[in-house]
Amino acid sequence: MSPDEARFIAPGFHRDAEFLMSKPSSRTIECPFAKRHPSQLVRDDAFFMSLAYNRAIDAWRQDEVPIGAVVVRDGEVIGSAHNQVDASRDPTAHAEMLAITQAAAAIGDWRLNECTLYVTKEPCPMCSGAMIMARLGRVVYAVADPKMGCLGGATNLNALERANHHCELTSGVLEAECRELLQAYFRLKRQKPAPDVPRPSTADFADGV
Repeated sequence: MSPDEARFIAPGFHRDAEFLMSKPSSRTIECPFAKRHPSQLVRDDAFFMSLAYNRAIDAWRQDEVPIGAVVVRDGEVIGSAHNQVDASRDPTAHAEMLAITQAAAAIGDWRLNECTLYVTKEPCPMCSGAMIMARLGRVVYAVADPKMGCLGGATNLNALERANHHCELTSGVLEAECRELLQAYFRLKRQKPAPDVPRPSTADFADGV
């Protein structure tokens, strides 16, 4: 996260959740996409999705699947992360999971009813379930995932009738930009697979987004 982006973060975020912040990988690769620089005058869905998009670019630069997420409460970011599955060797280290953990640490409560999570791709089964379990008030995602998305794409965990919580859902914010980023990353992976590093599977994203 750059100093410029850090000014969007809530004052208590670094103090309470610094230990959960994304740590740069030892390997950095070039990303052909530029980060967005949204105006602070209008902190709407596009503004916060732009911050998630910027975290997705951070993921690309660390050779992770470019998905980013931020959690917002009262107009301030209290969680901000990108995918770190390969670097951490942790299958649960999705952007949404990390951002949710940061947000809970920042407010000292696992209940995130008053928070909104922004993510650049529709959450998978694991992340969708975590959002419901965290009682997130609202979830906003950019790109639908008809193969693995579980907030309406492949299925909708949020629609379970007997669940004791349902998130408000919004989709399609910065959809074109986030879709292009994902598709470009996997095109590059198909063209130039790393010789000593397992290539990320494109099954869930390449044709579906």
